[in-house]
Amino acid sequence: MDFSSLNPNEQAAMNKLIEKKQMQDFMRVYSGLVDRCFNACVNDFTSKTLMTKEVTCVQNCADKFFKHSERVGARFAEHNAGWFSFARVYLSLYTISPQKLWVSQLQVARSRPTFT
Repeated sequence: MDFSSLNPNEQAAMNKLIEKKQMQDFMRVYSGLVDRCFNACVNDFTSKTLMTKEVTCVQNCADKFFKHSERVGARFAEHNAGWFSFARVYLSLYTISPQKLWVSQLQVARSRPTFT
């Protein structure tokens, strides 16, 4: 984001706010991952340590989560890139001056049939 229009104190405050939000988002994702993998993999509470199958399950769960997150991020980037290129082409093809827009709206209004 461009905060060049803000004074230095406002820029610092915005950067601090963004960092705080990013940390909250990270902690939300991390807590969700821990919760999901713990509930899916840890079933035996008779020992302080995890059993081998629980360790393997947690590793697989985390791997799946990270692969899924990476895939979703890549698809999101592809989708946004496609959308932005479409929007850029669309706007370049259909950009008209406000005067032409007003005239075309007036012509449409005049061409509508009137019911009496």
